[in-house]
Amino acid sequence: MPDTSGSDATGKDHRAALWALVDELLGSQRLILASNRGPMEFHVQPDGELQPRRGSGGVVTALSGLTNYVDFTWIASAMSEGDRRAAADHNGLAMPSPLPGQQVSVRFVTTPRRAYHKYYNIICNPLLWFLQHYMWSSPYTPRVDAVVYDAWENGYVHVNQEFADAIVEEAGRSTLPPLVMVHDYQLYLVPQMVRAKLPNARIHQFVHIPWPASSYWELLPSMIRTTICDSLCCADIVGFQAQRDVRAFLESCDSFLDGAEIDYAAQIIRYNGRQTLVRSYPISIDVDEVQQIATSPRAVEHEAKLADALGEQTIIRVDRAEPSKNIVRGFSSYEIMLDRHPELRGKVRFLAFLVPSRTHIRQYQRYIEEIDITVKRVNEKFGTADWKPIQIYYENNYIQAIAAMRLYDVLLVNSVIDGMNLVAKEGPVVNQKNGVLILSEAAGAHEQLKIGALPVAPADVEGTSRALYQALTMDPTERAQRATAMRTSIEAEDITAWLHRQLEDISKLT
Repeated sequence: MPDTSGSDATGKDHRAALWALVDELLGSQRLILASNRGPMEFHVQPDGELQPRRGSGGVVTALSGLTNYVDFTWIASAMSEGDRRAAADHNGLAMPSPLPGQQVSVRFVTTPRRAYHKYYNIICNPLLWFLQHYMWSSPYTPRVDAVVYDAWENGYVHVNQEFADAIVEEAGRSTLPPLVMVHDYQLYLVPQMVRAKLPNARIHQFVHIPWPASSYWELLPSMIRTTICDSLCCADIVGFQAQRDVRAFLESCDSFLDGAEIDYAAQIIRYNGRQTLVRSYPISIDVDEVQQIATSPRAVEHEAKLADALGEQTIIRVDRAEPSKNIVRGFSSYEIMLDRHPELRGKVRFLAFLVPSRTHIRQYQRYIEEIDITVKRVNEKFGTADWKPIQIYYENNYIQAIAAMRLYDVLLVNSVIDGMNLVAKEGPVVNQKNGVLILSEAAGAHEQLKIGALPVAPADVEGTSRALYQALTMDPTERAQRATAMRTSIEAEDITAWLHRQLEDISKLT
């Protein structure tokens, strides 16, 4: 997509432009943001007190800048018992965030636990997540049966309606017209539900994960896929990570919505008397914040501890431990390389920083078992008394992962498919060794970072093995050129540029 932010702009320039636009927009509109996870969560302490902590997850991280500078209402699911207690203490209404620096108010949607289970653990994950990551041809394929139908009707629809009702109620607390920003696949039905009650609201929905081809959506019952497309076309703008997702969504609406008029050139859908703009907004990182974390005392401490784990050269990966990240094939590619190049044995280590993810879902449990079996095989095959080829760190330790990325010679990101993959952007801006990024062509980040990364097809273990060897033996001059090109591009297209482009398009709506 064209660069509309100015590639030579500094982070300071981006922030100044963003906040000027925010002031202009929010002077005349009431911002209400909705996502499954919120910017804070409450944990019950042993003494029964509630302790607020910053929320986790990619959406929260991406939007954290807004919470520090903008007064708005963020509607999110009550994820914990602490969240439910806090919501009850405020009679289900929005509460000011108690976290230092956060100006946002948070309203928790307290769905009955059984309905939330159906919504999240049956429809959102694994059904929608697996479908949208092209994993239904894997051994982890969900089955659409009576349980799924029930979970859709009494879980997904129910929770989306509760979110929509909360948005409508919050909008009624202000005389300003509402600007509603909805995030991700958990809330696909919210635009239609809100539009029915607030016909003049501005509604923007951003989808953080890939949107597969329309033929893949046909694995779902027509009732589900049509309802999703119908609802999203009630938004004024639907945003995606990459142009491929924009094209796929346009084609899906063309296939599933009778009477929809699709303008592929202008990326506009006209349907039921409304016009929906479909746009690509590649998400990015807060470069300054990531670099500050990388040089913080805690990160320096982790870096020192990791020194003994490094090889003469070190391959690193940082991922959630789940099937779409393609971890097993990455280890298999490393195994092939060691088979083919015995001179690298004892010299090149592979450190994997894996965050346990959705461990209550059996498909994820099975995948972790596969990871462990593969690692054991490689270590037993090539390991010696003083050298273990693969070392896994199973923990959710972001600062440790950032510290590790300062140290890589090769960063492997070979995901089956990703909406973006921010690890691919964090690595180049903190790495101190002109490390080489090996990047899946199916990751959204590839559109931007192909200028410096070595591309691989995610299923191609032979090609990934060759890329690993190429990266490890690359001339230092080429390494530096590639690393500089990626770092410069990421710094020019940071998280504030991502937010600015979206708000700029919203400001142009008539």
